[in-house]
Amino acid sequence: MGDFIKTQNSFSNGEVSSQFYAHDNINGLSVLENMDVLAGGGLSRRAGLRRVAGLPDVGRLISFSVADDRDYILALSDGYMDIFYNNELSQHLPTPWDKDSLAKLQFAQRFGTMIFVHPDFVPQTLRYNDDSFILSDFSFARGDDDMSLYIPFMKFDDASDIKITVSSNTSGTNYATLTTNSDFWTAENVGGRLFLLDRQWLITEYVNPTQVVAYTNGAYTVPSTAISDWREAAFGTRRGWPCSITFHQDRLVFGGSRTWPSGVWMSAVGAHNNFNTGTGLDDEAISLTLLSQQRQQICTVVSSDNLQILTTTGEWAISSKPLTPSSVDIKQHTSVGSISARYLAPQKIEGATVFIAATGRDIRELSLDALGENYNANDLCAYAKHLMQSPIDMAYNDATRRLFVVRDDGVMAVLNQNSSLGISAWGTYTTQGKFLSVAVCNDKTYVAVSRDDGVYLEYFDDSALSDATSYNFSFTAAALPLRVSNHNVRRLRIRKISARVLDTKTISINGCHIVLPNEIYDDGNSGYSGDVFKSQLGTTHETIFAPWRIHGCAPQPITVLSVTIYGWYTV
Repeated sequence: MGDFIKTQNSFSNGEVSSQFYAHDNINGLSVLENMDVLAGGGLSRRAGLRRVAGLPDVGRLISFSVADDRDYILALSDGYMDIFYNNELSQHLPTPWDKDSLAKLQFAQRFGTMIFVHPDFVPQTLRYNDDSFILSDFSFARGDDDMSLYIPFMKFDDASDIKITVSSNTSGTNYATLTTNSDFWTAENVGGRLFLLDRQWLITEYVNPTQVVAYTNGAYTVPSTAISDWREAAFGTRRGWPCSITFHQDRLVFGGSRTWPSGVWMSAVGAHNNFNTGTGLDDEAISLTLLSQQRQQICTVVSSDNLQILTTTGEWAISSKPLTPSSVDIKQHTSVGSISARYLAPQKIEGATVFIAATGRDIRELSLDALGENYNANDLCAYAKHLMQSPIDMAYNDATRRLFVVRDDGVMAVLNQNSSLGISAWGTYTTQGKFLSVAVCNDKTYVAVSRDDGVYLEYFDDSALSDATSYNFSFTAAALPLRVSNHNVRRLRIRKISARVLDTKTISINGCHIVLPNEIYDDGNSGYSGDVFKSQLGTTHETIFAPWRIHGCAPQPITVLSVTIYGWYTV
């Protein structure tokens, strides 16, 4: 038996899994709910939420910055996009995407243009002009004959043994009947393009599984034999559209499609709708396929120091600078893999690319080693796996150094990250309702929230002490089980728990409300700063549980700098 005084003055590891309760080198907590870890290691009640507007449906939020002083929030719902500026509805646009398709929608922005891609929909371009937006189909550049498109063409696996016999058609000299040696065509081929006889053909009519009618620009010579050297457009109704997108080295990059999941297509330099590979000049388009022993789907492409390609089985990078058709230095660096069922946009945090692993239980930090040659994929939630459950959205606020991960149960896991100060602390945010989506715009963190009476757009505000003025929320920070002198404690008697607080107006310790001086509630008073305590807390053998718990539900500020326990124990 021995007396002890133990102070915890840093909570830099946040909430940790029970698997780590017996570790002595962790500045963690068993529970951290609706509180943030500060730069100095202390704890503070999270900001409240301010309501912006009602939303038509369960949606998805996207940030769109068109200029230094023009930042918009795009709220996507079933067939519509609501655009907000300065927390006011600016525009209501129809979109081609239904509610179920929003999970796989990806996007990339360059200046006042944002391009959206989805494997089942024609890519869409959102353009900003004179304080308004226009959404239209993405258009590939046209050739000199005004019929040819600068779209990539390729030979798909199921067409490798297909030969095409070209015959004239009564519709005109520019038309032909294309007959295959076995069933191949479907009605989805109509509107698609082929490249054969050194020219492009537009399929205008489906006849049967072996015959279609196609149109080309100008007269052609009917070949005497069937043609095996032909290709299809990489994108279209039958083959699907790009799955992922980014801009890199002034090229527009598409990654993967429904039918060619490991393809990478890059536009010509400075001509983002031109995917004509031409003769392979340095500034012309590039087309390549990831080659590995495993079948893999490209989940997303990320422009960083290199072009990063995240697939279902691993992480690749193209390090060529400049990137040209003749110099594509590509290799796989790690084998973690990413989620393919939905798009969880990777975030840039302290120079690294942070993404959610294929398991849905890891958040990985993709960063170059000290030599700048190879990538590592460190696990950011190694201590808090229990908090990473079925993520559905993710965003990072660089101003507050917080990563927000929305889960499908409506809870939001939050990482307070500051590597230079040794802070890597996970916790959770809850509200009276469910968090649905998150985005960061103009240093503000916006959320879509489902409440009893509807879905709303709201944002976190340090001056708000409740959620949407009507909903209070509780907060909790609970200690790890007590260990003294590297030993588990078997029997514990706590004589006093003392908390050093700053600018605080409410605090409860182990279920007991602490009375603070009356004058702190006067207008203009920031709150109490000093030590508060609770004495005579009794003896317990249940030492696997938290010896102290700081909590509350009043809409008042609280900041805890340290907690000290006084008592005696046996081991």
